[in-house]
Amino acid sequence: MSVSTPGPIVAVAAHPDDIEFGCGGIVARETARGRRVIMVVCSQGEAGTNGTPNERQAEARNAAAALGAEIEFLEFDGDAHLEVRAAHAIRFAEVLRRLKPETVLAPTLEHNQHPDHWRVGQIALDAVRLARFGGLRELLSQPAHRIGRLFFYAVDAEAESTTLPMVAIDISLPTTIRAWTAAMNAHVTQMRTRNYAELQLVRARALGARIGVEYAQALYPNDPLVFDSIEAIGRGRHG
Repeated sequence: MSVSTPGPIVAVAAHPDDIEFGCGGIVARETARGRRVIMVVCSQGEAGTNGTPNERQAEARNAAAALGAEIEFLEFDGDAHLEVRAAHAIRFAEVLRRLKPETVLAPTLEHNQHPDHWRVGQIALDAVRLARFGGLRELLSQPAHRIGRLFFYAVDAEAESTTLPMVAIDISLPTTIRAWTAAMNAHVTQMRTRNYAELQLVRARALGARIGVEYAQALYPNDPLVFDSIEAIGRGRHG
């Protein structure tokens, strides 16, 4: 596969709005570059304060369209009932074998957040390993698949990783911000509780200010990033 045509991204989430709030700007930036992104959502947000499952699923589909992404839904244990199980990891590994992503984005494993978030992150971490095991009998119908990299994203400030290094992604292009904002605002029922879109934009502006750009979002690599030269590493803030 050539450098100019990287493989798909699979972004996984516990709830219909997690990807949009946690890494939606990154998704919008990647799809604008022509990269395929598939959002995989593991509940319909049925335990939320506002919005029916049907409303929330419709909002998620509208948000995915705004980001230029595809979307799929997986049913595990239900919103606020999710458990880390081998069966869930195997099922998500099956999705990874089918979609063959180069990159997977999943919620951080920090416990100071909605428990469904870190549990989906753990399921994703387990699944990317299982997807490459050729002898797992439940997955023998599809060839094994090894992803290139796993990144974690923080749905909110409390979920930002305290143990992994941070990679800051510049999402400052106006078209990116417009697409991301539209995707967040698509979750109309959730805005009844709080203006989550503005909260995420403030987070992105604050991180952008730290690194010298207008807007940025953070990812946390599960494995060390490998470069063949210091010059290949993005610039940091100097002075």
